[in-house]
Amino acid sequence: MPSGIAWPVWKNVPMSFIAQVNLEDLVSFAPAQDLPKSGLLSFFFDAAQETYGADPADRRGWSVFCFPHASTKESGFHLFSHHDPHKPKLDPFPTSLPQGARFKPCRLTFASEYTLPGAPSQYIPDLDWTPDEIHRYEQFHASFPSAEDRKSLHFRMFGCPDQIQDDMQLQCALYANGFSSPDEPGAAQAAVHKDGWQLLLQVDSDETIGMRWASYGMLYFWVEKEALRKRQFDRSWLVLQSE
Repeated sequence: MPSGIAWPVWKNVPMSFIAQVNLEDLVSFAPAQDLPKSGLLSFFFDAAQETYGADPADRRGWSVFCFPHASTKESGFHLFSHHDPHKPKLDPFPTSLPQGARFKPCRLTFASEYTLPGAPSQYIPDLDWTPDEIHRYEQFHASFPSAEDRKSLHFRMFGCPDQIQDDMQLQCALYANGFSSPDEPGAAQAAVHKDGWQLLLQVDSDETIGMRWASYGMLYFWVEKEALRKRQFDRSWLVLQSE
């Protein structure tokens, strides 16, 4: 954490540290073109894992920070300018962070992949497929890109999510704008803009590092495309889905 930046707290308990991305590692990837070219993107989540992003009141149950400081790499470690008064420092876990909310460290590497939506109608509203065509697509999607890959863990930035339950873009559009139901007055107008939300980070359950989201579910950090361009990561929305 940069000096002077407090560890985020939710309901008087420090949040779990989820991931930190050196943005220099993403410069060559087209989907990340709207991110800053350097600095750190850091993700935190409710230590009690009781925030599902299914209510407008959940808004402060996660945090996404962007620390746009120049960085260089040396011997596999990320170093920062000695002239930067706000250079990040290695913080220990807060003493009040529960042991079960502390995860083991692991290193991230990046590679490009193709992703497909689980429900194409979410992205193509006027899609006029027959029931047979929908069934054929579902069969294809269930084994894309391979049966082995579908059984593996899926951590992802951008692209289509590995969706477990409902349409998350619609949830983001509603809950982030204060609507608890699509039937509330004004909710329909907010729902029209659901395509303005995109996946920022997907975090799978991984027992080897101590992460398990509900019943082996996933965390999804979403962000409005406009907010991403403006570096307004406090306008992100989180969804937790599980089987």
